[in-house]
Amino acid sequence: MASTRLAYLSYVRAVGSTKTLAGAGCSVCCRRRLCSSSSRLQSCMPAWVIDQYGPNGVLRFTDEIPVPAINFASEVMIKVCAASLNPLDISMRGGYGAKLLKLRRDPMSVMDSDSEFPLILGRDVSGVVVDCGSGVTHFAPGDEVWAAVPPWKQGSLAEFVTLTEYEVSHKPKLLSHTEAASIPYVAATALSALVNAGGLCRDNCSNKRVLITGGSGGVGTFSIQLLKAWGAHVTVTCSHNAEGLVRGLGADEVVDYMAGDVAAQLDMMEKFDVILDNVGGETEQWALSLLKPWSGAKYVTLVTPFLLNTDSMGLLDGIVRSGFTLHNKAIQNIISNGVFYRWGFYAPDGPALDEISKLVDAGKTRDLAQTLYGEMFHLEECVRPPPGGDIER
Repeated sequence: MASTRLAYLSYVRAVGSTKTLAGAGCSVCCRRRLCSSSSRLQSCMPAWVIDQYGPNGVLRFTDEIPVPAINFASEVMIKVCAASLNPLDISMRGGYGAKLLKLRRDPMSVMDSDSEFPLILGRDVSGVVVDCGSGVTHFAPGDEVWAAVPPWKQGSLAEFVTLTEYEVSHKPKLLSHTEAASIPYVAATALSALVNAGGLCRDNCSNKRVLITGGSGGVGTFSIQLLKAWGAHVTVTCSHNAEGLVRGLGADEVVDYMAGDVAAQLDMMEKFDVILDNVGGETEQWALSLLKPWSGAKYVTLVTPFLLNTDSMGLLDGIVRSGFTLHNKAIQNIISNGVFYRWGFYAPDGPALDEISKLVDAGKTRDLAQTLYGEMFHLEECVRPPPGGDIER
């Protein structure tokens, strides 16, 4: 299921027993005791780590990873109750983005060869705050929270994770931890692409026509619901098997990319104000012509060569090549038909997740949580390993 997010319930060894991360150490009766003592008394925690980049075999379980310390006044420590995997985690396991992400973790690493290992994967987390830095004002021990862990930080496939309060949000009250762990990374990515790059928001979406290519994946399914909650008209491309899913989430029109020429089918429709491209490749060659010319329309792609360039060409050459490519495409499209060409990226944003939390509790995105939660349990027996086993098949 390459087009969907793989949600993962990892086994951890806690106090002589084996439990899933979903619900581990997070019952109401023990929360306050946990917040006041657990993280401070123990020095090591269980986690899934990699010690080198490679295939499934590089992943190992250990209970000897140091508990992450609070090093800055704005940081909070979270006891992980549920975590999930994204396709990005699988790519990172193989070394995708390694050079730039290592530099982002430690800017001084450009001067030496210090290893970034052991590395903990996992981009989504739902859990309970157990400790706070002196400058934290929005959270307190015992708060139930969710977050998307930036890829340059140690991930959520562990007992604890430390983030800044600006990357964390209060968990929706209507969702369990396991349901909540299916949302933050795709939500943050979708918001960054649609708002920061696409210029959309709740106040300007009415009557806007938006096309989402590859709309049945995690970012696509979340974007459908968000855009419909904001009043946009949403067209989606996906396979026939996913049509029921995206229509159930609110898509107004659905084009089966396997049923003939998808570009020709879309060309018969009214032009679009924004295109969110989750597919990349040849899509860009025909999708740009579907935008309204000379009206401020925007093409936003989440499939960029940026990290591939820095991996293959080195940091400096990769950054220069990426900037040159983006600049040329942006200039070419603004001159030829007056549309804006942009790259979309994940951006950590706790306050944005606050807005998503409100939408979830208002029932606007409940279906997505249940859909991804259902996928989690459908996939659990396929992706959940015994200690030392594979995490995907």
